[in-house]
Amino acid sequence: MTLKDMVPWRWGGLRNWDEEHRPYESFLREMDSLHKEMDRLFEDFWKGSGSHHFMTQPFQYGALNPQIDETEDEKAFHVKVELPGMDKDDVDVTLSSGVLTIRGEKKREDEEKGNNFYRKERSFGSFRRSLPIPVDVDEARVEAKFEKGILYIELPKTDEAIKKVKHISVKAA
Repeated sequence: MTLKDMVPWRWGGLRNWDEEHRPYESFLREMDSLHKEMDRLFEDFWKGSGSHHFMTQPFQYGALNPQIDETEDEKAFHVKVELPGMDKDDVDVTLSSGVLTIRGEKKREDEEKGNNFYRKERSFGSFRRSLPIPVDVDEARVEAKFEKGILYIELPKTDEAIKKVKHISVKAA
């Protein structure tokens, strides 16, 4: 069915009504088919269908928003930041006035040569994440390690902060 066949006010001149007994149902079927095809096109665009497709690599086009996991136990805060494709020299970690700030910049350059083509892509991006730390930490013992694209930060609590924690028993009502 062509697009002209789907225009309702032109059906009389463009369709052979003897071929279909229910033209309205046929129209709905064709519109549903068109809708599904459009959905498929958008899904392919956002998911990516090849190795160099839009948004297939994290941080590919300067949109840096690293995943951060924060956990806490009785002795320390633990922060894990995923930074694939970066190394320790690309990251800056600071702690000031109870706020942990993680900054980074990614510079990427890809070059590919073939028989009939030459492709060179550059992408740059930066990020800054600030995390409030709700208790005092022992700044002298804070450690940051970078291993295989993951930044691990340990923020040990001060002895005073550990002592301030009061466990409250929960009773059944």
